[in-house]
Amino acid sequence: MPQMIFVNLVVESAAKATEFYTGLGFTKNEQFSDANTSSIVISDTIVLMLLEHEKMAGFTTRPIADTQAGVWGSVALSADSREQVDELADKALALGASPNKEPMDLGFMYGRNFFDLDGHLIELVWMDPAAIAAG
Repeated sequence: MPQMIFVNLVVESAAKATEFYTGLGFTKNEQFSDANTSSIVISDTIVLMLLEHEKMAGFTTRPIADTQAGVWGSVALSADSREQVDELADKALALGASPNKEPMDLGFMYGRNFFDLDGHLIELVWMDPAAIAAG
């Protein structure tokens, strides 16, 4: 079985965050979701766990960060093409995300990023496979 990554994100409302991420085309896994938690499948090996504040508080002894005021890190997702980067970023903005910076275009690499409804920095990146192979 391949190693998986589960990214836990604190959200104000699991329902609203679920609507946002399923609006981007990702799938909710009902088996691992409840009223305060939503499991969003990005791929076979990547899952976002959207946890309301009280739920996340049960996993840590530290205070929950205010992602509307600061950045705790970012979630970077690869895309299959420049067009897919633009499609997902445009959908996110239409669903209520906030823009962060102008698109990054290095020719061999293209990316856009935004803040989701709860202030998490999400990055979308495409890299040209031919440029990667050429080193």
